[in-house]
Amino acid sequence: MSDGGARRTERLFRFALLIKGIDGAAELLGALVLLCVSGATVHRLVGDVLSRDLLGPPDGSLSRHLVAGTAELTSGHRTFAVLYLALHGVIKLALVWALLRRVLPAYPIAVAVLGMFVGYELYRATRTGSILLPILAVIDIAIIVMIVREYRLLRRQQADRGAAN
Repeated sequence: MSDGGARRTERLFRFALLIKGIDGAAELLGALVLLCVSGATVHRLVGDVLSRDLLGPPDGSLSRHLVAGTAELTSGHRTFAVLYLALHGVIKLALVWALLRRVLPAYPIAVAVLGMFVGYELYRATRTGSILLPILAVIDIAIIVMIVREYRLLRRQQADRGAAN
């Protein structure tokens, strides 16, 4: 690969990690909000503000799905949602931090963790009929491919440095 192509791939990899880091931070923030804000307030916010102002009419498909999802949070599934979001957020942020610092043992761990996320996203997509989850799974698969590529490149660079010494 040309030097320009390698730089472009490196920038794409760093951009993907930035997106994963933002995603992890958003999940962690979402967990904190769910922990601090009452379920009734979340439901009211979604029903009154988001569905009306951002997602179209309240009887629209997207609005109905979002309101139904938040109804689940107010009905007692809140602890699971908080733990799920917090755990995902912390794991993603830790992996992004380690990959940006090129901690080699983190690469196989990141591939395994993202692989589990993909499996869960696809499982949930088949159970819920979600359109978004398969799209997120494809994005995670692309990131896995970039992580594997970067890992191989770093290992090759390490081997070359070791052979030069």
